[in-house]
Amino acid sequence: MLKAFYKKHTLHFKKPGGTSRGVLRKKDSWFLVVYDDQAPEKKGIGECSIIRRLSIDDRPDFEQKLSEVAGDINRHAYWLEEGLTEFPSIRFGLETALKDLNAEIPRILFPSGFTAGKESIPINGLVWMGSFEEMSRQIKEKVEQGFRCIKLKIGAIDFDEELTLLKGIRREFPEKDMELRVDANGAFSPEEALIKLQRLAELQLHSIEQPIRQNQWEEMARICALSPVPVALDEELIGISDPEKISKMLDTINPQYIILKPSLLGGWRQSELFISEAEKRKIGWWVTSALEANIGLNAIAQWTFILNSNMYQGLGTGQLFTNNLPSPLTIKDGHLHYNVNGLWDMKPIMDGQ
Repeated sequence: MLKAFYKKHTLHFKKPGGTSRGVLRKKDSWFLVVYDDQAPEKKGIGECSIIRRLSIDDRPDFEQKLSEVAGDINRHAYWLEEGLTEFPSIRFGLETALKDLNAEIPRILFPSGFTAGKESIPINGLVWMGSFEEMSRQIKEKVEQGFRCIKLKIGAIDFDEELTLLKGIRREFPEKDMELRVDANGAFSPEEALIKLQRLAELQLHSIEQPIRQNQWEEMARICALSPVPVALDEELIGISDPEKISKMLDTINPQYIILKPSLLGGWRQSELFISEAEKRKIGWWVTSALEANIGLNAIAQWTFILNSNMYQGLGTGQLFTNNLPSPLTIKDGHLHYNVNGLWDMKPIMDGQ
């Protein structure tokens, strides 16, 4: 007989991070722990992580639903199949916890060259929104840390200043030496988007994420068709779980890329549905974490590695917090590594149980 409990953990940012939804100083995660009452010493742990005002399960009854799942954990098949369609982060946490419970080695969910410490995952260096000076400092840090793909969140300061930052990178690093991505988080209006994209195209960008707000399919389709910079859908995918609607959205918009965030989409299986539909249409994709603690980041990273993508992934957010769970995940020279000699510290989750 399975049993479960959960524990809330508020993560605090080392430095406030700017996004299109304002300045983030902290965020909440809930750790779902599942075990068999005949062998309680072995526990599977999953993370249910939401981003305020972005996750569709950022709602007043979130913790009530999580409590319901924990109290009725033996109906996990129902929860994974249909019971958590409106709670994608809980579904991902449950999916992870069950996978961990059945793993031969705790937290090794997908054994591979990555978890053996022999291979790594190339990732982008993320530059948060901020003042011109702050973003300049972040760019310098990312270059010094060995990143060869830099992603800038834009839309918070004057557009010409953002162009100046990008031009500065390009003067020092040509396209062959540095991949540049930008994320507008829906900051452009449909009327101005193509004008700004024409100016951005001069900088040989890899892609722009979500140039306009989601749920404007016809406008986004027009931009994807005419943009000189490849467009990647991000927020556009959130809240879409029905296979027919996924197909309709991709057929209508026809983007160059989609970005997969398992915490926001409903887990690995749901993300793989998006991948399958994208590949049918020759749409590229990559995976990005969504400000999870190391439990969630670990689950996403191990799954990402076995997908055998050759693109830079967005998996470096674990270093942003002052009170993340210690883990074997490390970043070196622009790559995410799994240190086989590193240790997990589960005390913040297990204390009091």
